[in-house]
Amino acid sequence: MRWADLDLLGHVSNVVYVDYLQEARVDMLRTHAPDSRADDLAEGVVVVRHEVSYRSSLTFRFRPVSIECWVTEIRAASFTLAYEVFDETEDGRQVYLRASTVLTPYVFATERPRRLRPEEQEALVRFLEDAEPVRTSRSQEVRREGASHYPVHVRFSDVDVYRHVNNVKYFEYLQEGRVSMLRDAGQAADDERRLEVVVAQTNVDYRLPILFREQPYDCWTWVTHVGSSSVALESAICDGDAVLSRAEVVIVNVDPASMRPAPIQDGHRAALVKFMGA
Repeated sequence: MRWADLDLLGHVSNVVYVDYLQEARVDMLRTHAPDSRADDLAEGVVVVRHEVSYRSSLTFRFRPVSIECWVTEIRAASFTLAYEVFDETEDGRQVYLRASTVLTPYVFATERPRRLRPEEQEALVRFLEDAEPVRTSRSQEVRREGASHYPVHVRFSDVDVYRHVNNVKYFEYLQEGRVSMLRDAGQAADDERRLEVVVAQTNVDYRLPILFREQPYDCWTWVTHVGSSSVALESAICDGDAVLSRAEVVIVNVDPASMRPAPIQDGHRAALVKFMGA
């Protein structure tokens, strides 16, 4: 855990958790696999979907947090991992996050996915445990009318050795788009109090690679539901009409003192509803 992992509330950022998951995944496949048969699965894969459920806040301390990682499904051309980020305490396990990731082997020279080789499936079976299947995205629609627009500028440091933007960086882009929308909503609200939100759930589908280039991509963010203390959002990162990634996010307004859910005030509610689009 690093001091730079923290957000404005002093908690580990929702984006950084996904970096932790990536480190755990690579460690499992490179260090704990029975032999070198899983080496290609450690780095020669692309993420198809992330589902991340944030259960409790994690603050900075001078000791590590534990992550368990295991396989929940093996298919012909993909496999699914599950994770739990936790501490073991005297009162039992304190869980900070649960997540799942769908990955597919990828031939980067030809930019095409491939099937799992029998020896790779055999290596993955060692980590196999039953779990609920990963859900698929509910909507394919991209709303532009009434949605918040944020230009995504790719930095050279965002790109991995395969010249694709790393899957963790997508969470950063989506966060930037979400923060831009919330800033605009806060300015439009007739209320001096600001929304203090935490992320409760993030589901991200990866459709096409984002590449390094000078021109920005488009991130569209819109509201799908405003509850008493929570807001459901959807986002899409696009290159013109091509959808590169989609996301579903649930954020919760909290009382900064208690970190418990707090009602969304009428002014903020009215401002958020304007981003529901047509």
